[in-house]
Amino acid sequence: MEVIMRPTAGAAALLAARLIAARLREKHDLVLGLATGRTMEMVYELLVRMHREEGLDFSLCRTFNLDEYIGLEPADPHSYHAYMGKHLFSRVNIDSRNTRLPDGMASDLKAAALRYEKDIAACGGIDLQLLGIGHDGHIGFNEPLSSLRSRTRDKTLTPGTIAVNSTLFGDEPHRMPRRAMTMGVGTILDAREIVLLATGSNKAAIMVQALEGPVTSMVTASALQLHPSCKVIVDEAAAGDLKAKDYYRWIFENEPEWEPYRDAPPVKKGTT
Repeated sequence: MEVIMRPTAGAAALLAARLIAARLREKHDLVLGLATGRTMEMVYELLVRMHREEGLDFSLCRTFNLDEYIGLEPADPHSYHAYMGKHLFSRVNIDSRNTRLPDGMASDLKAAALRYEKDIAACGGIDLQLLGIGHDGHIGFNEPLSSLRSRTRDKTLTPGTIAVNSTLFGDEPHRMPRRAMTMGVGTILDAREIVLLATGSNKAAIMVQALEGPVTSMVTASALQLHPSCKVIVDEAAAGDLKAKDYYRWIFENEPEWEPYRDAPPVKKGTT
């Protein structure tokens, strides 16, 4: 696992977007795992700009989202189906037939979860998985005490997750579902490469536990320490409590693989 620190949230999102774009240019039929949330909106805005201004091609890309609420129709504006359409899918040249999210409306959730795993396998597995991190260290909706070998499944959300996410439901926080379909920790770890993006001082405490603490099911993101090709990108605020900050800076300044990314232009005001 590598931890890369950038000075601002915009710079961190730009690095994540440039990594995704580089992989897509290397492999046009990239299998891309996607995440949702406010942090990811910056990444998707930048990818849209790269598509429009640099010709970044999504036409052969295949995507699998981490999760979806149970009980929300895909057309519901609070669903992750709607989120992805709004922030990425409707704005680039991706084939909608190549975009997949877990089926939160399935009559048989366990069967739907198994189909999702089979669909991922049929595409050859996920090449690059994009992740955020929850306030308690969860990835996807793998809440504390989720098995580190878990697969796609239905999951009951914690009161803390419900409280945080219900703010996204505007004047209808009561509509926030109590359950979700999510890739498992084991499913996520099967990806060939992982990029986790975390920004803001409200993530500082949990980043210490996830990156520098023990591997534990209480903080499911800590399992990323076991992945052979995981890149964690944080801004200075999210990195505020990390103990090895000097080393993380050294990595970015000296590792050859990061040389093409050290001259990243600043994000224009208003693009994130």
